[in-house]
Amino acid sequence: MAKRITIMIDDDLDKKLRLLQAKQIKESTKSVSFSRTINDVLRKSLK
Repeated sequence: MAKRITIMIDDDLDKKLRLLQAKQIKESTKSVSFSRTINDVLRKSLK
C-alpha cells in the first residue's frame, strides 16, 4: 500500500529525476508518474 509523504529534493536531483522520468515516458506506452520514478530509483539503490 502506498503512503503519501512530503520530502525536500535538491534542485540538481529534481532535474536528474525529471530527465529519468522523461526517458521512461519515451520508452513506455503508459504514463509514468514522478512518484513511480522516485520509487524505482529508491528500490534499485536500496537493494
